[in-house]
Amino acid sequence: MNAASPPPAVPVSFAALRHRGFRAYFLLSALAMMADNIEHVISYWVIHERFDSPALGGFAVVSHWLPFLLLSVYSGALADRVDPRRMIQLGMALFAGVSVAWGVLFVTGALQVWHAAALLVVHGMAGVLWGPPSQLLLHDIVGREHLQSAVRLNATARQLGMLMGPGIGGALLLWLGPERGILVNALLYLPFIAWLAAAPYGPKFRAAGAAVATRAVRTLGDIGRALREISHHRVILAMTLLAGLASLFVGNAYQAQMPGFAHDLGQAKADFYYSLLLGADAAGALTAGIVLESRGLLQPRARTACLLAMAWCVALGCFALTRSYTLAIPLLFVAGFVELSFNAMAQTLVQLDAPPEMRGRAIGVFTMFALGMRTFSGITVGLAGASIGIHGSLAASAAVLFIAIGLLLRVMLRGSSV
Repeated sequence: MNAASPPPAVPVSFAALRHRGFRAYFLLSALAMMADNIEHVISYWVIHERFDSPALGGFAVVSHWLPFLLLSVYSGALADRVDPRRMIQLGMALFAGVSVAWGVLFVTGALQVWHAAALLVVHGMAGVLWGPPSQLLLHDIVGREHLQSAVRLNATARQLGMLMGPGIGGALLLWLGPERGILVNALLYLPFIAWLAAAPYGPKFRAAGAAVATRAVRTLGDIGRALREISHHRVILAMTLLAGLASLFVGNAYQAQMPGFAHDLGQAKADFYYSLLLGADAAGALTAGIVLESRGLLQPRARTACLLAMAWCVALGCFALTRSYTLAIPLLFVAGFVELSFNAMAQTLVQLDAPPEMRGRAIGVFTMFALGMRTFSGITVGLAGASIGIHGSLAASAAVLFIAIGLLLRVMLRGSSV
């Protein structure tokens, strides 16, 4: 069983940004995430206007997360064996192609339900091609010493893109219309594709003698073997279970219920106050990335990650139970802050603890749990909310998750110094 390496004696602020390659990666991945969210804004609007189908809206959520559940391990294992840059480029190309396809269908007026469903599925597949390989590439760009900084800043870049995407997507929708707006959006993926073409990272740039994976993942049996492999690494297993439990019981399902929360908080109109409610969580996550990096705080420890996740449960539980808009905003801000903190820490620990020859598979398994299990969070928060109300369902989900994390701490990390 491997143990995570001890942190540097003197934490360095924004350590990953000292690497020129990571500075480019940070900006371009934020741009790509912004484009991803712009596409959601425009395509979801047109789908609603054209079909007004709640079922298609539900399918959009499932098609986004289900590929992570089914294919993350394959993607991570493939990134162990081939150049992760090329996998990310393929993912970006698929994203751009989907935007172009939406644009063509909008212009011609030929959009049908099956077109929308197919494009939503391809979009989800593109996300899997981007996810695990991008984490593996971070290790190549910054190395082991600055990995936590890179993971945390990469998560911050994603939050930055998620914050900017809706605003810019709305502006494109207003100024250019959905047809031209979505076609312009396709161009935003091209800088990342071009940079990856020549970026000096990947297998052929690694040190001579670096371990290379020799076993592919092709069948369900191979996935089972990958799961057994990580079970021999206590830290990887604990962080994977932590991420999976958080996604299963809560995930980001409460975001889809935000109109209901806003209404109960006295904000029945889609105005500035509703937007503030929507953005508070992302603003907290963005602040976490900046504050923690500027101070070099919260070095990676499995126990710390679990305690931060428990704090997330408390913040969300309190948000679910409050009827005060004034209190709801800071609670969501705190929830976003600790969520980025524990997720980035868990992902860092998985990479640090994984042997080089299985790093991609370990990341793939982690991603399968961390993102794939969000497929079912709509049941724990959404469908349960139809029976007991969204306030009760979110509070109950947060409470069950809090208890589950406590058991994880007691069973897997008792007496551990990690």
